[in-house]
Amino acid sequence: MKRYGEPVQTGIQYTARPGVYVILPRGNQLLVTLQDGENPEFQLPGGGIDAGEHPIAALHREVMEETGWTIAAPRKLGAYRRFCYMPDYDKWAEKICNMYMARPIMQVSDPLEPDHTPVWMPADQAAVTIASVGDRAFVQSLL
Repeated sequence: MKRYGEPVQTGIQYTARPGVYVILPRGNQLLVTLQDGENPEFQLPGGGIDAGEHPIAALHREVMEETGWTIAAPRKLGAYRRFCYMPDYDKWAEKICNMYMARPIMQVSDPLEPDHTPVWMPADQAAVTIASVGDRAFVQSLL
């Protein structure tokens, strides 16, 4: 599996953290989320798969939490790994990022998670603006 991002650091115990992330196209735009806070950044909607949760259920949950949108017809594109520190969880993680594409259906609420704002962004701009190098690579492969 391809790896993106920071190199693995010796002497650190990484915890496997599977997650799901999704490319949501509409015309020539993608639905992304702006995560505000100390270091604001644009991200593809997605996040960790909870214990016992099916990846597709996690995908629907994460999109709703971060954008307030419903989605349909998710299709897996591939996966990659990245090693990073997760300050919200105070742990080092080996993130296994399962990448999907789906159809955005409709926004039914505001984002359920604080500090997330859904943004429609031109796909070519998202390909260079999204914070995660691996996510950007998947967007770029679709352009």
